[in-house]
Amino acid sequence: MKKARGVFENVPGSGVWWIQYFDAEGKRRREKVGSKRTAIKVVELRRTQRLEGRKLPKPRTRPLLFSELTDAAIEYTKGKAGHKAAVSRMKNLLAKFRNQAAEAIQPDEIETWLEERTDWTIATRNRHLALLKLVFRLAEKKGRIARNPVRLVRQKKENNARIRFLTASAESALRSVLNDPAHVFAFEIGLHTGVRCSEQYGMLWQDVDIDNGIITVPVSKSGELRHVRMNSRVKAILATMKAQSIGSGRVFEEQSPRYWFEAAVKAAGIRDFTWHCLRHTFISRLVMAGVDLRTVQELVGHKNISMTCRYAHLAPSHEQAAVEKLVQEPPSATSTATEEFREKNAEPVSVQ
Repeated sequence: MKKARGVFENVPGSGVWWIQYFDAEGKRRREKVGSKRTAIKVVELRRTQRLEGRKLPKPRTRPLLFSELTDAAIEYTKGKAGHKAAVSRMKNLLAKFRNQAAEAIQPDEIETWLEERTDWTIATRNRHLALLKLVFRLAEKKGRIARNPVRLVRQKKENNARIRFLTASAESALRSVLNDPAHVFAFEIGLHTGVRCSEQYGMLWQDVDIDNGIITVPVSKSGELRHVRMNSRVKAILATMKAQSIGSGRVFEEQSPRYWFEAAVKAAGIRDFTWHCLRHTFISRLVMAGVDLRTVQELVGHKNISMTCRYAHLAPSHEQAAVEKLVQEPPSATSTATEEFREKNAEPVSVQ
C-alpha cells in the first residue's frame, strides 16, 4: 500500500497507525486509528469535514469503533415490541462492522453488504438497515460522531400489498401434520386472534383474562397498549393451557414457532407461507364473512385504516350487492333521472 499523507506509525512496525491533520483554526490534531487502511479513510474524512466547515469530533486517542455505538441502540429498543428482533439483528451487524471505525464505514460498503445477503428478503434487509440507521442516529445526536454514513443509504421498496391466507384445504393439510398438541394450540390461537408472532410468544398469563375474553398486549408494534378479543375456541384453548401451566408466567415456553412451523408447512406441501400469514388469514376471513373494515381494523390493531383496506377486495358478495342496486326494479329516483338526462343529451349508438 502506497504512502499516504498524514498517516503514520508512531512506533514503526507496530501495526498501529495514527493520523495527523489541521482543523479549521489551523490547530494540528492527531488521532490513533488502528489499521493503515482505516487511517487513510479517516484522515480523508477529517479533511473533507474541515473544508465543509463541519464540526469535528473532540480529539481522542482513536476513533470510536462501531461496536462501541451499539449498546445505546439496544437500550433504546428495550420495552418495545421489536426488542428481541433488534438483539438478533445486531449480531449480524456486529459480525460485519464490529471492529471498524464507525465514521470510516462507507455508504457503498453498506449497500454492497446488503446486496450480498441473497438469503434475506427485501424486508429483512430493510429491517437491518433501519437498525443500522438507529445506531448512527443516536450516536450523532449525542455528539459521539460527526459523520453519519448511513444517511445516504435508502431502503428498498417492499411489496406489502401481497396477501397470503389459508384456504380450507390448505388448513386441513397443515392440521394433519401437527402432531404435538402444544403446536396445535399455538396454531389455533394465531389463526383465531390474528396477533403478531412477537405478541403471541411474548404473552404472559397476567395479561390473559379468560373470563372476559380479552388478551392485553402491553406494547404493540405501534408502541401502544391494545386489547385482543378471544372467541370461544381461544377461550377453551387458553383455559386448558392454563390448567396445565407449570407457573412460569409465560403462556408459551418457546421463544418462537419458526422451526416447527416451517417444517409443518413444508410437510403439508404449502409453499411460501409464514407464521405472519396466519394474521393475513384472520383478517381475510373476517372480511369475507362480511365484517366491516373499521371493526376489522380495531380487532387487529392496524394504526391506519388504509392497511385494512388492502383486504377490501376479498368481500366480493358485498361489492356485487352494491352494484346490483343500480338495476333494482321498480326504477329508483336515480335511474329515472338518468333516463331523462339520456333523452336530452345522449347520442344513439348503432351497429355499423
